[in-house]
Amino acid sequence: MKKSLSNLPKRKQAELKLIKNTILEKVPDVRMVVLFGSYARGKWVKDIHTEGHTTHVYESDFDILVAVKSKKSAESHDLHDRVEKAIEATNKVKTPHSIIYHTFGYVRQMLIDGQYFFTDIKKEGIHLYRKGSKFSLGRVKILTPKRRRQIAQQDFKQWSKNAKDFYFGYEVYFKKRNYKKAAFMLHQTVESFYSAITLVFINYRFRTHDIKLLGIKAVSYDTEFALAFPRRTASQRRAFNLLRKAYVDARYKASYKITKKQLEYLAGRVKVLQKLTKKICQQKIKSFV
Repeated sequence: MKKSLSNLPKRKQAELKLIKNTILEKVPDVRMVVLFGSYARGKWVKDIHTEGHTTHVYESDFDILVAVKSKKSAESHDLHDRVEKAIEATNKVKTPHSIIYHTFGYVRQMLIDGQYFFTDIKKEGIHLYRKGSKFSLGRVKILTPKRRRQIAQQDFKQWSKNAKDFYFGYEVYFKKRNYKKAAFMLHQTVESFYSAITLVFINYRFRTHDIKLLGIKAVSYDTEFALAFPRRTASQRRAFNLLRKAYVDARYKASYKITKKQLEYLAGRVKVLQKLTKKICQQKIKSFV
């Protein structure tokens, strides 16, 4: 694993230092902090896609793995939220970022098992922090391309079926004019497609229901995914935000409102995501040779 951030602009290095220091301040049992993904590989982008009259701008995010001692720290959403709020409060981190938490023991076991999300992190990642030389990730098992292809095919089949089932639920509730439950089902459809995408590309499923974050991840694998949910106009942004909030608000908040027209628009965009997911994921699966 690499140790230097010298390939990154000074501003990016300063942002990563601030993120690292915030993590160390807020999380009591950190063993390792690793930058992985496009910034670690030196392939971050700020890309522009055009669909008709709509322009989509995509910027790579920082991907950060925090390996901790205890399962409690790894699974504490309150603790993770405190880290995010502290970073946001500085108003100095302008680059989008995504932080994942696992126990150090879990990370090592995934490497032993050949889970290629983690083997890629070890191969390409950059240490931002390590607590002493004894915390080493050790050897890794490398899966054959054939096995990677089998895993990707299985995951794609499972999560595509989940998406199909949730979309059926959307149609049922939409016909009953239960628009709140229809919105929730549509949210779950989108989350399932994004799960299929991340599992095919990196064999990992992020522990979040935030479809905005999941969308950013999908675009980092293929910028064509940015075409699914354009947010150039105010009405497009409002509709997407309603879908984004549907996981919680549509179920638990009486104030949540979404119209038939907004749902019809969003369902159309979900169909675009479905087509993109099938095309791009099948291309990726075929590449494992």
